[in-house]
Amino acid sequence: MAALSRTLGIFSGFVAVVAAAFYPIYFRPLLLPEEYKKEQSINRAGIVQEDIQPAGLKVWSDPFGRK
Repeated sequence: MAALSRTLGIFSGFVAVVAAAFYPIYFRPLLLPEEYKKEQSINRAGIVQEDIQPAGLKVWSDPFGRK
């Protein structure tokens, strides 16, 4: 019985660490899209897409835009 509880504890700890790592990467941008739109507009200010985009590739689009 002790081995089972230790195994469940290790597995639960692993799941908790993975969940904690995914929160700022995936879930926070989904919950706060306006904050990330503002940040991207600041980061991309002064960049002319046509000057840095390789020929034949699709031009950048809004990653938060819904289709």
